[in-house]
Amino acid sequence: MEKRKFAELGLSADVLRAVDKMGFEEASPIQTAVIPLLLAGKDVVGQSATGSGKTAAFGVPAVEKVDPKKKVVQVLILCPTRELAVQVAEEIAKLAFFKTGVREVPIFGGQSYERQFRALDAGAQIVIGTPGRVMDHMERGTLRLDSLKMVILDECDRMLDMGFRDDIEKILSQAPATRQSLFFSATMPPAIQAMINRFLPNPEWVKIAAQAQNAPKVDQVYIEVDRRFKIDVLTRLIDLHDFRYGIIFCSTKIMVDELDEHLHARGYATDRLHGDITQAQRTRVMDKFKRRGFEFLVATDVAARGLDVDDLEVVFNFDLPNDAEDYTHRVGRTGRAGREGKAFTFVSGREIYGLQNMIRYAKLKIRRENVPSLDQVEEARENVFFDKVRGVLDAGTYVKQDRFIDRLIEQGYASTDIVSALLHMMNGSGDKPETKPSSAGTPAVQAKATPRPAAHTPAPAYVPEPAQPVPVAFAKVANKPAPAAREQAAFENEASPAQPRPSKQKFQRPARTGREPGMTTLFFNVGRKQLITPADIVGKVAGVTRLPANVVGAMDIHQRHTLVDVASEHAPLIVEKLKGIRVKNIALEPALATDADRAAE
Repeated sequence: MEKRKFAELGLSADVLRAVDKMGFEEASPIQTAVIPLLLAGKDVVGQSATGSGKTAAFGVPAVEKVDPKKKVVQVLILCPTRELAVQVAEEIAKLAFFKTGVREVPIFGGQSYERQFRALDAGAQIVIGTPGRVMDHMERGTLRLDSLKMVILDECDRMLDMGFRDDIEKILSQAPATRQSLFFSATMPPAIQAMINRFLPNPEWVKIAAQAQNAPKVDQVYIEVDRRFKIDVLTRLIDLHDFRYGIIFCSTKIMVDELDEHLHARGYATDRLHGDITQAQRTRVMDKFKRRGFEFLVATDVAARGLDVDDLEVVFNFDLPNDAEDYTHRVGRTGRAGREGKAFTFVSGREIYGLQNMIRYAKLKIRRENVPSLDQVEEARENVFFDKVRGVLDAGTYVKQDRFIDRLIEQGYASTDIVSALLHMMNGSGDKPETKPSSAGTPAVQAKATPRPAAHTPAPAYVPEPAQPVPVAFAKVANKPAPAAREQAAFENEASPAQPRPSKQKFQRPARTGREPGMTTLFFNVGRKQLITPADIVGKVAGVTRLPANVVGAMDIHQRHTLVDVASEHAPLIVEKLKGIRVKNIALEPALATDADRAAE
């Protein structure tokens, strides 16, 4: 079944805005088939498993059907588990974001009754709940179905397997006969067939067949990571495997723009594609990517569709795709033409349930991995560089510099020190003294076999103080003790209620008390309103100018601007290089701060 754009499905302007804000550019097959039928008022039976994008298939019509002026329950969605109920409620909230007056509430066992009573009394129009708790509220008289317009059964077969048949039949019997019904089920056992015959006299049938993942040459991996640290994990993986050619998929156009800027600032050669890119720009970017004019294409699903490239090394799912079909299309772009490829998927929070549903639905073979440590990344870099040097030595393809080396040895320098100094210079450090590794485990040598363009060395990561060990988030699923290496702290440590929260991050700089000697104050046109942090400023300066992080001194972050002390000798370069660079989707306009700026609150 073909896909259609949401704009072609007859949706209201408010819902279209919400869909666009969520980053959806095209409806999935199940959404394309079901949404028009529900909007037309028909009863529907959909045979499709979780992972096919069916939440939006019934969520969009549910929001469209609600009358915001009536503070009564108008839509009831039944789910088999509390996890699915919460997931569906979050999706409904996003779809109803621009439709003023529409409220949703999840109700399920294990949650406070009082909270559910308050939400129902406040006039929630969309109720998402498990059959047992819904029946409980109906018996208490706190949930009335007199004004119900639509009832949706999500994953009917699972609810029947869990023993909810009697509850479901009672709920459907007490719902108004004029209500519209939608049954979703992956399978159609006799019990569901009997329920359909009883409660849906003349439904429309929609069946979306499951498709197994067909990418045997692709090594598929997923990593659980806090969304705040996704960029850092992404760059670690790129450096660990020395990837030079791949696609990074994001779910929204805004995320594509932000990720492209961050990777540029860290020295990676990238370009972007999404729905707002003109056709001329799209053609230019695609042609350049096919010629390997840059390393990584950051794109949405729709923008990258039709991109015919056979030799991609890797695909990153920076954001979890909407459904299993989109996942299949994404990872299928690598491992082509008999080559092997890799696909990494980042999941955070409840997204793990969505991924597990996709795995069951499309029979995917994805294994779990932990975030690589800085030690692993550094070892991989050294191995690549070592292999290249050894290859040059074995091939003899180099010009001997015996006279030069002899002069240094005559001056009393050891041969190992000479080689170390040359490697230090090759690493871009010049004649600056080498900085010792910090307590966060930042590697001192970051040599690679083939240096990336200009500013490849990643901007400093924000690292909590290692003196306060805290539980490791990434060990939760595997239930195994996490590595104790302190360099993992930037990604894996999170505070628990029983322990004090970590101290401020590495680049949390003190408030300004006056300009230090040798420092110049710069004015940046971003501040707390844009959620700017010290790490954002330091990262941009270090990433774009290639200057060491210590050129940035104290800073004051105000509501709409930030004052930053930088080394006077580098101030003109920083102003020049950062002009126009985007931070939090705002183009920077750095300038020398005036006395008035410095006095501003």
